[in-house]
Amino acid sequence: MSSHHQNYIAGEWVSGPAEIENRNPSDLSDLIGHYAQASNEQLDKALAAARQAQAEWAAYGLERKQAVLMAIGTEMMARAEELGTLLSREEGKPLAEGRGEVYRAGQFFTYYAAETLRQLGETADSVRAGVEIDVRREPVGVVAVISPWNFPTATASWKIAPALAYGNAVLWKPANLTPASAVALTEIIARQDIPKGLFNLVMGAGRDVGQRLVESADVDAISFTGSVPVGRGIASAAVQNFTRIQMEMGSKNALVVMEDADLDLAVTVALGGAFGGTGQKCTASSRLIVHDKIHDAFAERMIQGAEAMIVGHALTEGTQIGPVVSETQLSENLSYVERGQSEGAELACGGARVERETKGYYMTPGIFLNTTNDMAINREEMFAPLAAIIKVGSYEEALHTVNDTNFGLTSGIVTQSLACATHFRRNARTGVVTVNLPTAGTDYHVPFGGRGDSSYGPREQGQTARDFYTIVKTAYISAGTPE
Repeated sequence: MSSHHQNYIAGEWVSGPAEIENRNPSDLSDLIGHYAQASNEQLDKALAAARQAQAEWAAYGLERKQAVLMAIGTEMMARAEELGTLLSREEGKPLAEGRGEVYRAGQFFTYYAAETLRQLGETADSVRAGVEIDVRREPVGVVAVISPWNFPTATASWKIAPALAYGNAVLWKPANLTPASAVALTEIIARQDIPKGLFNLVMGAGRDVGQRLVESADVDAISFTGSVPVGRGIASAAVQNFTRIQMEMGSKNALVVMEDADLDLAVTVALGGAFGGTGQKCTASSRLIVHDKIHDAFAERMIQGAEAMIVGHALTEGTQIGPVVSETQLSENLSYVERGQSEGAELACGGARVERETKGYYMTPGIFLNTTNDMAINREEMFAPLAAIIKVGSYEEALHTVNDTNFGLTSGIVTQSLACATHFRRNARTGVVTVNLPTAGTDYHVPFGGRGDSSYGPREQGQTARDFYTIVKTAYISAGTPE
């Protein structure tokens, strides 16, 4: 018997008017559970409860709020094996990655637990005699969090944790592909010392619950991670109410491999960046820009490495690439394989659906050769275990190719030249730059975000998160003249 899971609204677990099935992409016979879909009326109730609870939460003492966030993070880290298994079971990433994601998500909460005690204001003298100035930050109010399926726990956590740390209420709409991880995190949060209605889980389709949420005048801020088309729609809806928005969207990240690169390092960095998480990362290295002097040797080693990677059940020991998340995603991936070949690219390996012991959405990692930067496989985000190698003749051509995109999230370079690395760091038009490291993989205590179509609004993570989750208030005080 599969379990039935509810939404968490106004401090209560409630059923919805409909449910969806959640199945394991590694084994389609494995039904994880049924998950309630919120109604419009339930969403409205959650919004009203959040407004009331937010004022109560904002009045909590700093140490009381800090204890709540610390308890959430500590429990998540302690249960990383259990919750990581659940995450990998429903999303498909290898178990080691699932465990790591949950543990890192717990670190977001413990980091922002500490940040609750670092909320320091500023003082200044006015240009007017006898007047002092106090500058401080206040909560923005009710925050809608809309998170993706590829990092169902981590991405949500790096939004929810700062929202709560800075005194806000939260309505969370997770992706319908990964509801189990959302319910698990909500169960932890719901047990804490928080006002009823401060945190709400409203599961449902983006076109229904998501659309009503972003159109609501009762939402003060929206933090979204997803596709560019959906982001544009959210921005259009939010501006009608002048709702504050923060959006992380698509990417087409490039890794440059220069002629002086350590070949072993370059291949390791490229394989991990391109195929980790089945390539289903906004930071994945889908464009590999390689100097012609090292191109053939690099391509040969990359193909050997990709063909050696173990594709299998996410929970099986030794699996390096799990299944694609859904049938729809797999179909899109295979269509890009066909599109790349139709444009003249050579599929050197992989890029095919494969069968395993259990029925699932398995796909081998694919590498394209003889590609140009104007091909669709190098212009559009594929979100697949696919990477295209682009041959260049100089560093200048490599940098130009990196920047020749509508996106601008991450980029990287593998080189032994300090001058080259320094110039790249300063001139690559991306929000994140890596040197001799994969483009995928970031820390929680520093800003994260991109440029162009990749991001819109204030940065996420680190102390810069306060720019989105708080509003600055400047107060002028005249003490009068002492008698």
